Amino acid sequence: MSRVCELTGKGPMSGNNISHANNKTRRRFLPNLNEVTLISDVLGQSFKLRVTAAALRSVDHRGGLDAYLAKAKDDELSAAALKIKKDIAKAQAAA
Repeated sequence: MSRVCELTGKGPMSGNNISHANNKTRRRFLPNLNEVTLISDVLGQSFKLRVTAAALRSVDHRGGLDAYLAKAKDDELSAAALKIKKDIAKAQAAA
């Protein structure tokens, strides 16, 4: 399982550990991923997604999963999140 957020596309970054003696060794900065269950109001369904803590705050700020996905760019979303977004758009068009 890759260490990439399903909503924002945020993944690992690289950098340096710097010791007191100023020795530099490579390291990885991993995203703060959490397995969460988000509920779609339009579909009336819950979805398990692996998202960062920052993305979770963004979902709350925008007013839920439906509103977040409506504004999200397609190239940042995972395949599962993109399918949810298209299902929500279909349900809203039908209603």
